[in-house]
Amino acid sequence: MDLLFDVGNTEVKISIASNSKILKKYRLITDSKLSSDAYYFQMKPFIEEYSFDRVAISSVVPSITKALKEISSQYLNIVPLIVGPGIKTGVNVKTDYPKEVGADLICASAGINTKERPALIVDLGTATKYIYVENNTIKGVVISPGVMISMKALVQNTALLPQIDIEVPSKVLGTNTITCMQSGVTYGVAAQVDGLIRRIKKEVNKDFDVILTGGLSVIITPLLEEKVVQNDHLVLTGLLNILDRNFIK
Repeated sequence: MDLLFDVGNTEVKISIASNSKILKKYRLITDSKLSSDAYYFQMKPFIEEYSFDRVAISSVVPSITKALKEISSQYLNIVPLIVGPGIKTGVNVKTDYPKEVGADLICASAGINTKERPALIVDLGTATKYIYVENNTIKGVVISPGVMISMKALVQNTALLPQIDIEVPSKVLGTNTITCMQSGVTYGVAAQVDGLIRRIKKEVNKDFDVILTGGLSVIITPLLEEKVVQNDHLVLTGLLNILDRNFIK
């Protein structure tokens, strides 16, 4: 059995896999102040019934990387694979500063199933990331504020706008404060995604597949005009592919 961790700025996604297939997924809140013991006791009910042979970590939060490494060594007696320099990923990086490319971008790119065609990965997480991959190579990235970051900034910097649930209103033009804000964070994001897909197609001068992933991809995908595929497991699938590349079972 394999234990996978995808650590983002908002959530820690935990996955249990076997025979190169993801079987179960769980989520914890990202809290860099928690000790390794505290994290372990949160995840213990999910994992205690399994016996693990391998552990892999993709993380953009160094303090939690350290905690998970300690958990793996102390409680599971396993040295984890941590995605970073020196790890075989199957993904090349053609950017100005390749070492700056985060583990989440690498794993998302490694999770693409069909690599004959270029692909644009749109990851709707804490930050919204557009990753253009061609011939197993990351050739460019766009990063913009994610929906929750935008909402937090909007509410904190305005006196009268409330916290809202993210739902798709029936019309683009809202007629009250809540539906106006909901429209902005759903139809507005969809318009950004559609617009950047078109601009990137014009820039690279070729067609490509588009894959949406991340927490809000289920909500945004039906609103898009461009043809896309939604894949909630892309980063974890890529992490599992990287694990298989580096270890023989």
